[in-house]
Amino acid sequence: MFALRIPRCCCSTARAQSSRKYSTQSGLPPLPPAKQWKSKFPVQNTQRRERVSLSDPDTARVVASSFLSEPSAGDGGKIVIEAFPGPGALSRAMLELPKSKLRKLIILEDEELFLSALKPLEDADPRVTVLPMSGHSWDTYSYIEEHGLLEGLQTQPWEGPSPNLHFVAHLPHNVKGEQLIAQLFRCIPEHSWLFQYGRTPMSILLSEYVYGRLTASTKDSQRCKLAVIAEATADVREPVDPRALAPYADKFYPLPVAGGAPRITSKRVGQPIHAITATPYAEQVIRQGDIGKWDFCLRRLFVLKRTPLKDALSSLAPGASSMLKDLTDTRLPPAQRVNVTKPCRDLTLADWTLIMRAFDNWPFKPADLMITDGFHNDL
Repeated sequence: MFALRIPRCCCSTARAQSSRKYSTQSGLPPLPPAKQWKSKFPVQNTQRRERVSLSDPDTARVVASSFLSEPSAGDGGKIVIEAFPGPGALSRAMLELPKSKLRKLIILEDEELFLSALKPLEDADPRVTVLPMSGHSWDTYSYIEEHGLLEGLQTQPWEGPSPNLHFVAHLPHNVKGEQLIAQLFRCIPEHSWLFQYGRTPMSILLSEYVYGRLTASTKDSQRCKLAVIAEATADVREPVDPRALAPYADKFYPLPVAGGAPRITSKRVGQPIHAITATPYAEQVIRQGDIGKWDFCLRRLFVLKRTPLKDALSSLAPGASSMLKDLTDTRLPPAQRVNVTKPCRDLTLADWTLIMRAFDNWPFKPADLMITDGFHNDL
């Protein structure tokens, strides 16, 4: 019941081959052809190089249609908050969708070079608001709410349909990007951030490195805290066939540096890109208010991910090995026991749920479960 459902889609993707730049029929200011991006949007520092974004207009249209394929709740289209758009290839593709799909587009971009390509969209389409603010900052989302940019958005019951709100992003290829996606999934069981409005879907373009960590199953060397929390909180799917996003150099910018194709395990720009949509589960394994406990235990135990659980438990705190009796008590049904000889990375979500129950019942668990990768004002 706890398996992560991530269909490996093999959908066919129709792409127009005749044009490599945006049509002006929609009235949107076009972007230059991708071959001119190096001069129009020069990569002069590491921060810009880590900001990967779509450059091919046809691929952007496929991604936009796939991300916003689900019908809206009630009348009207969705409010989309788009973070880290770069020059705005995906922004323009979403704006080509009808108002029944897209009611409002709130673009978050704090890189001045990209703002010059984004600000004209405000004049071209009344649905657009461009904020020169970072998608990393908690204050940005508070600003959106406080300034009435979500006016008319109806909060949905958690068990009900998703609200007419959708988060879309190109995840930066750096540590801050990895911290951000981890924190967004941690917000789900707390019903915080955009999840205060209901089960808001997130559609994100991310590197194969982060995708592997996000979706890693048991026995996978990439299995980590992020994979367990994602599995517990959301239905993660690939709405776009990864083959439609390849090769990287034809679809994305900036181009990889010389030196050969990056390995899948590398964080370097140029590795394959995946598109995911994560929709929170109506029934959450992690109870509201418990994410700190899960984060603490997962973090400590995954440091020893190749170590059997029975030997790793003591890393939680002095005396934590006493939890073994609650995990292996033969009076419990087999489904309520954990095989403590398993390495930590091989533990299933069901195992982690039982470990967390034992931790919660342990009278001497640490009072200070301080975490350090939270969603601060600037990650």
